[in-house]
Amino acid sequence: MSEKQNIDKFAQSLQTQILEQLKKQYTKEVIDRWQNPHNFRRMENPDGQASAKGSCGDTMEMFVKIKNDRIVDCSFQTDGCGTTIACGSAATDLAMNKSFTEALGTVSAGEILKILGGLPPADVHCAQLAAEAMRRALADYLYHKRQGWKKYYRKD
Repeated sequence: MSEKQNIDKFAQSLQTQILEQLKKQYTKEVIDRWQNPHNFRRMENPDGQASAKGSCGDTMEMFVKIKNDRIVDCSFQTDGCGTTIACGSAATDLAMNKSFTEALGTVSAGEILKILGGLPPADVHCAQLAAEAMRRALADYLYHKRQGWKKYYRKD
């Protein structure tokens, strides 16, 4: 076996071990959303956008597009860990196709935790971060709703 094949075999073995450890701490839903997040992208010309910084130092940015008082698109970006990614994914799914008011009432840390099947206590702050970022993006939309031109001059 060549040195490259040995390294590849070792890397595959290590990945398998790490995944097995993660399965002991996190639900299948958390792991799936971490590896395949929904709506993980920066949005061009959103109607509302905001960022929030978590207690761990992770930053999450949320984006929303709203038509006729309904969220027609939303997305997020984060520099955070896998749990933060999973929470951002769940938050955007919760908000999608909801009215502004429904989204404001639905996207919460508790609802995010329900979708994910729970998180270890040390990671609950990630759900709180995602919910806060979404609330701020919705508030940004509301702020710019009457004077839409202002959103083109906001500081990113």
